[in-house]
Amino acid sequence: MKTKHAFRLLAGISILACMVSSPAFADEAGAEPAGDAAASGADGSNGEIVVLGFGETRQTQTVSAEDIALLTPGTSPLKAISKLPGVNFQSADAFGSYEWSARISLRGFNQNQLGFTLDGVPLGDMSYGNYNGLHISRAIISEDLGAVTVSQGAGALGTASTSNLGGTLLFTSRDPGHTMDIAASGTYGSEDTVRAFVRVDSGDFGPFRASVSYAHMDAGKWKGDGAQKQDQVNAKLVGDMGFGRLTAWLDYSDRRENDYQDMSKAMIDRLGYNWDNFASDWRAAYAAAAVYQNQQVAPGGTLPYPTYGTTFTQPVETVDDAYYNAAGLRRDWLGSVKFETPLERPLRFSLQTYYHDNHGQGLWWTPYVPSPTGAPLSVRTTEYDINRAGAIATMNWDVSFNKLELGAWYESNDFRQARRFYALDNTLAGSSRNSLEFQTGPFATQWDYKFQTNTFVYHVSDTVDIGDALTISGGWKGIDVVNKANPIVQSTYPAGRIKANDMFLPQIGAVYRVTGNAELFASYTENMRAFVSAVTSGPFSTTQDGFDSISGELKPETSQTFEGGARFRSGPFQGSLAGYYVNFDNRLLAITSGPGIQGNPSVLANVGSVHTYGFEAAATVRLPAGFSATASYAYNVSKYQDDVVDGALDLNGNPIVIPTDGKTVPDSPRNIASAELAYTGNILFGRIGGNYMSKRYYSYTNDVSVGGRFLLDASLGAKVPEGHGYLSGIALEVSVTNLTDKKYVSTVGSNGFTNSGDSQTLLTGAPRQWFVTLRRGF
Repeated sequence: MKTKHAFRLLAGISILACMVSSPAFADEAGAEPAGDAAASGADGSNGEIVVLGFGETRQTQTVSAEDIALLTPGTSPLKAISKLPGVNFQSADAFGSYEWSARISLRGFNQNQLGFTLDGVPLGDMSYGNYNGLHISRAIISEDLGAVTVSQGAGALGTASTSNLGGTLLFTSRDPGHTMDIAASGTYGSEDTVRAFVRVDSGDFGPFRASVSYAHMDAGKWKGDGAQKQDQVNAKLVGDMGFGRLTAWLDYSDRRENDYQDMSKAMIDRLGYNWDNFASDWRAAYAAAAVYQNQQVAPGGTLPYPTYGTTFTQPVETVDDAYYNAAGLRRDWLGSVKFETPLERPLRFSLQTYYHDNHGQGLWWTPYVPSPTGAPLSVRTTEYDINRAGAIATMNWDVSFNKLELGAWYESNDFRQARRFYALDNTLAGSSRNSLEFQTGPFATQWDYKFQTNTFVYHVSDTVDIGDALTISGGWKGIDVVNKANPIVQSTYPAGRIKANDMFLPQIGAVYRVTGNAELFASYTENMRAFVSAVTSGPFSTTQDGFDSISGELKPETSQTFEGGARFRSGPFQGSLAGYYVNFDNRLLAITSGPGIQGNPSVLANVGSVHTYGFEAAATVRLPAGFSATASYAYNVSKYQDDVVDGALDLNGNPIVIPTDGKTVPDSPRNIASAELAYTGNILFGRIGGNYMSKRYYSYTNDVSVGGRFLLDASLGAKVPEGHGYLSGIALEVSVTNLTDKKYVSTVGSNGFTNSGDSQTLLTGAPRQWFVTLRRGF
């Protein structure tokens, strides 16, 4: 049935694309593709696929809208930047958008130690159980992106983030086009994946122009039973008035996705890469839970061989081998209004306000808690509600050879987090609750907390041009973040207050132009990461006694980053080479016990330092006859400098020491390399790209690891060239991910890391999958 709807969708998109290409929808000069002018100006790419940050005092690269548009529609922009040096991106699905598995790290810093913004609006640390933001896949439709800029070492002082110990990712949206236009696409592919997108640009009306976009996605899981669905709307208004520029935008996202089962290496060896949760075999899940609860095994569901159809015949040894089902539900509203004075004025200012509302649930069918109905399992949720608002103000003053900047950011964030349990009917007919619907009517609340986080950040900077060859920039920022936890339903978790404060975090850098096509750069940056306001991570994830003992002593994590390098270009070629050293202090370690589904309290402590060093190389070249190539390589070493003293005692009454000194940070591969060849002709276009990642550890003592992997993706398409009337611009594309059908582990650390030994914290990667897209307007 879904296949029939998919072909209807593609046909409808084709008709729509033809209609909007006709003169009835365009002036005589021809309609401008949606946002093209804005996209090319926003990132300074001038048609380049990757821009290597010439003129910057820090290591930066920008991926342009042209490159993002070549990806299969719906692909995460994080996957688009995986070609850049030092970017460690991993996900268990082909699109890179499955949030439980999506991970990005830079130079040994994981995702919650990086900074993320969209058009200046903070996205928080973009972690799965985010308390202060949301994932980029929910903040904007991928086709509406204009550019993604990555700073591997340190972002600009004005970046609105309190988590960017490591690098920053700045996402920029496309502006509405100056002429009326409609862009549309339809995609169908593996696992009955269906995706549709449409964007309408109003063109100029007075000083204003606007755009509205809608995207729908319904993708089946590549193993097991379930789906990943999303409906999303973006709207943007731009007003270019004589006295300034007004920009307003709004995002709505409703995302619902079934989870894949977290695996251990032993489970992969025993059960295979294609093992997943029980859904839709309710009898098997019921039987496994009944055994654990010491109840009579239900008829037709005896262990150790659950009735999981004909695909899975391996024995289930524990209830953690498979749960019935799991899912993540997120509904978000995100909006911003910004006013800025003209750029040509020597004295300029801008003021931006934003608001974010989120309601989410993470669902797990748990065999550890039975339902009061008599069913041996129940639905366990972690529930999230975010209400945050903020303002960002910046003043710039160009005087003589100085470019002064003063800025401030304030955010008030109310976050509510709860753990609840919902009853299931005691029946063998199937689960009485839908995994992709928000749950209501709990029979128990384990804990329920309100968190208040107040953030104030200011920065001061100056950029000085000394002659034509040398530019020096310097300044500092100050951070003051207060976190408060107040229980609504009391539990073993704590109430209290904790603060992170440092009002002087300096940054200085320089760029020296050796010639018009070669430059040297160097920078030094200090950063601090604020504490997390959540029960599931950070200082409030322990007991009340544990919090009382650490609240006065715990220090926020800090980093000092040194980097330097060179950029050079000659004709169609541009390249960069950078080296770096990072000292990461006051590392916070939360040690948990038991499977993730149990949600046990953790123990948090400052456990020493990490030293990181390495180098990164990148190159792009425009080849003859429409070809272009991009390549990058990164070598990174991140090692702990201290052993960890555990709170537990050995049999002799001595503290247990975890030997982590000299060990490599988990999920920090020593080598990452990528290469891509692309072709754009008058009719045909395509690309083929490979990404290599070396061995990754997933314990603090490095006794377990997953091997390196090489992945290959490819796409090929054809478009109707200009000069063919209403058919011009229509394109048909076929893309294939994991072209060699490699079996590999994609994500490590889905349930965190343990001191030693195998653990259920791995996700296997998607096999070869294909997608066909019909589009117009990109």
